[in-house]
Amino acid sequence: MKSSRRNFLKIAGITALGVGARPAIDTIAAVGGRGPTEPEPILKQNEKALTAKQWAMVVDTRKIKSEKDVAPLYEACHKIHNVPDMPIKRHEIKWIWPEQFHHAFPDLHSEFLSEKIHHTTFPVLCNHCENPPCVRVCPTKATFKRESDGVVVMDYHRCIGCRFCLAACPYGARSFNFFDPREHIKEINLKFARRTKGVVEKCNFCVERLAEGIEPACVEASKGILTFGDLYDPESEVRKLIAENFTIRRKIHLGTSPAVYYIV
Repeated sequence: MKSSRRNFLKIAGITALGVGARPAIDTIAAVGGRGPTEPEPILKQNEKALTAKQWAMVVDTRKIKSEKDVAPLYEACHKIHNVPDMPIKRHEIKWIWPEQFHHAFPDLHSEFLSEKIHHTTFPVLCNHCENPPCVRVCPTKATFKRESDGVVVMDYHRCIGCRFCLAACPYGARSFNFFDPREHIKEINLKFARRTKGVVEKCNFCVERLAEGIEPACVEASKGILTFGDLYDPESEVRKLIAENFTIRRKIHLGTSPAVYYIV
């Protein structure tokens, strides 16, 4: 009898361990990386994968003539990442969204701005900072910065919904699921993980696409408004654009070193 009971407990323990480990495995596939305490998965590197020391994005606001020019960016991002369309404004989930200049750049706003800048819609998103405050405050390491390419990603299974990262992010780039988001997804993309109630989410620079050798969905849909590349590669398109044009970044006085640049 004792032997049978001992065997039963062993089997139950192994089963529980497998169930607990599964979300971490799913997350690795979902975000295209691994958690800060997970062992390096033994997987063959995709030869097509796009790599960089620090991924960065340049937004050419000169090419934005109206809301119609940037609407495809938001639609492409939210569709591919199963971002829900919440019916209540204050509960909306957003990965990339439009913002007026005085909201996006409050430290640079002036009442004497040109009419064009004043009325231009600026696409804003997670800045994938080189010095991200959200990473420092997360108690479970659910949000972490990838050493391989500088992208700030999330492990949705580790997120406990404390929202410390929301308070730490100075850009309002994170959303919290107060309700089950899966009930408000119009068209589900089975290739990307869906989130649950009580979890924070944000832009991930499309790491799942980078792993397949494809640029982020918003860049692909932008028709030249967005340019993506390695910030530390002198020959990359983002470096050339930054060198040849006057650019601004959001709240750089905070020392976060945001990796999204705007040509104005």
